Amino acid sequence: MLGNFFKKPADDMGGRVPPGQSLTSRFPVLTYGPAPRYPLEEVTVKISGLAEAHTFSWLDLRAMPQTTLTYDIHCVTHWSKFDTTWTGIRVTDLMPHITLKPGATHVMIHSVGGYTTNLSLGDFVRPENLLAYRFDDKPLETEHGGPMRLVVPHLYFWKSAKWVSELEFIAADAPGFWERNGYHMRGDPFKEERYSDD
Repeated sequence: MLGNFFKKPADDMGGRVPPGQSLTSRFPVLTYGPAPRYPLEEVTVKISGLAEAHTFSWLDLRAMPQTTLTYDIHCVTHWSKFDTTWTGIRVTDLMPHITLKPGATHVMIHSVGGYTTNLSLGDFVRPENLLAYRFDDKPLETEHGGPMRLVVPHLYFWKSAKWVSELEFIAADAPGFWERNGYHMRGDPFKEERYSDD
């Protein structure tokens, strides 16, 4: 049955398939812990750490430019999905509304339910990264991170935290949930940075 959903490519498909990945037409659900359920209107994003404290409401986020982007995504569990389409707020459109303090080099992404993952500012502040609330022109399903998740397509998908609730800016790299449990601190799929000893 798995062979119906995952297909090993004959080559790297013009550089689109990272090493060790299989293609899928489905969108597998992988989540640690139960999926929290709350309406989009209750979304808030708290800004903390080495930044001026602030909380963005859903109305604040909707007042920013809304962007739709299509790109490939890659999961550390060896699947890749081509041409996924997301709508949300670009991180580069969010950042002008955040006042960083001296020394901020990384951000810890916090999710409803306690999940965390780390990103350098260089990996976080990129024009393709979104706080996304729609997938494939439909509201983002709870199991996939709805009502809103981060999408960071150039890294393995565990870095694209579901149910984002807080951006904590920090002065040095620090491990989030999966990084503390053996995953790589960065997670570049084209370098196969899956685990901490890779």
